[in-house]
Amino acid sequence: MRSLVAVLVTLILPFAPTTPTPAHARGLDDVYAERLVKRVKGADVAEHLRAFQAIADANGGNRAAGTPGYDASRDYVAGKLRQAGYDVTLQPITFIRGWTETTPPTLESTAPTQKTFTPDQEFHTFRPSPAGDVTEQVQAVDLTLPPSATPSSTSGCEAADFEGFVAGRIALVQRGTCPFVRKVGNAAAAGASGVIIFNEGQPGRTDSEPVNIGDWRAGIPMVYADFAVGQQLAATPGTTVRLRVDADLVLGTNHNVLAETSAGDPDDVVMVGAHLDSVPAGPGINDNGSGSAAVLQVAEEMAKFPVKNKVRFAFWAAEEAGLLGSEQYVAALSPADRDRVRAYLNFDMVASPNYAYKVYDGDDSDGVGSAAGPPGSGRIEKLLTAFFRSRGLATVGADFDGRSDYGPFVKAGIPAGGIFTGAEGVKTPQEAQLFGGTAGAAYDDCYHLACDTISNYNATALDVNADAIADATARLAFSLRSIPRRTAPDPAAEAVKG
Repeated sequence: MRSLVAVLVTLILPFAPTTPTPAHARGLDDVYAERLVKRVKGADVAEHLRAFQAIADANGGNRAAGTPGYDASRDYVAGKLRQAGYDVTLQPITFIRGWTETTPPTLESTAPTQKTFTPDQEFHTFRPSPAGDVTEQVQAVDLTLPPSATPSSTSGCEAADFEGFVAGRIALVQRGTCPFVRKVGNAAAAGASGVIIFNEGQPGRTDSEPVNIGDWRAGIPMVYADFAVGQQLAATPGTTVRLRVDADLVLGTNHNVLAETSAGDPDDVVMVGAHLDSVPAGPGINDNGSGSAAVLQVAEEMAKFPVKNKVRFAFWAAEEAGLLGSEQYVAALSPADRDRVRAYLNFDMVASPNYAYKVYDGDDSDGVGSAAGPPGSGRIEKLLTAFFRSRGLATVGADFDGRSDYGPFVKAGIPAGGIFTGAEGVKTPQEAQLFGGTAGAAYDDCYHLACDTISNYNATALDVNADAIADATARLAFSLRSIPRRTAPDPAAEAVKG
């Protein structure tokens, strides 16, 4: 039997440089990365963006989950992958097709004193809360009262916050640090019968407002209260509260699009993903047509190359509804299959008009914001930054803040990384010096708006980032050195699954 290296060398020779290079000087990952980068053209990526725009134009102006625009986007991507030679899997996932609150919600303390709070003023129902009617004691969860001068509460962010929580009680949780959906999921996992999250308490963070957290799977009624309500309920331990939500929830089915190389070690899988859906407001050409188009083009070109490690491409459904596609994918993996996923690369918004080249800070090397990712994430960060450095381009760090599809992988302990060019945030003067553009302006003025059209992307950023995606994917397809295997699930991740 010929060795794997010998086979790979033979297969890759048609794509190798014509100038002889000593074998000891360059590895297969170097040769393969160079060839793949050259084959991925920005113009071809842009052609996919034009296709996404045409799909939106023909389907009510968007490509949102549960719409004909998403279905057409799914079919377009699946068709391109099949043409390239991949076997394609359409994985069904559940999402919210409709949610209607049929009567106003109830939040009232019943003992030791009676007080009724005003719906749509002092509290709002979290969309899409399941229906429920619970009268139970409230139990505070790791509150910071009085609040700190700046937002910092971690109430409910970790499963450990619920140590000693009495199952059946209503959890009283404070806003801060992590997404609402994580707090709700942790409360449900601890046995809460309902959850009240109240605003944190700093100036500008006191009122209640309507909030869509996009996830119903905790299965318990959930409301968002103003700071004053939370403060009152926390002031008297053992307060009994009635919490009632009357709502109709209608679920539907969407599909993730999955394709993997026929070659490669199935025990060493590199995943490369981007969310395929837009928000209902618009076509979603930057968010996230850009990431989807770039990953699709890399997949098409990679079909022509051999690989040592299996590469699985994922186009996620319903990210904009709460990371539903990626969360349900990870939740469905057996522990053994999770262990086989050695790395996950995420590409969400890679062509913002006022872009910055942001690489996810896998090892928390900048020492600010969110914590490091799972072991091996720092290696992915270094791999990506090395590509930009080879082009003479700077990068800045981006936090794993849970806002994109890397979140479920990070929670499951899988090494992760990726590129991001900015959303509604404001470009700093330092970033303007590094990348050009306009300091003090949003990276993407059309973020989540109808104007996220074919005119709302930066062609330079799209081209450079498509090359960076190709380079990182190729290198990991041949070498996973310095990326350890995932050995155990993250306890917080298991609690969040709800």
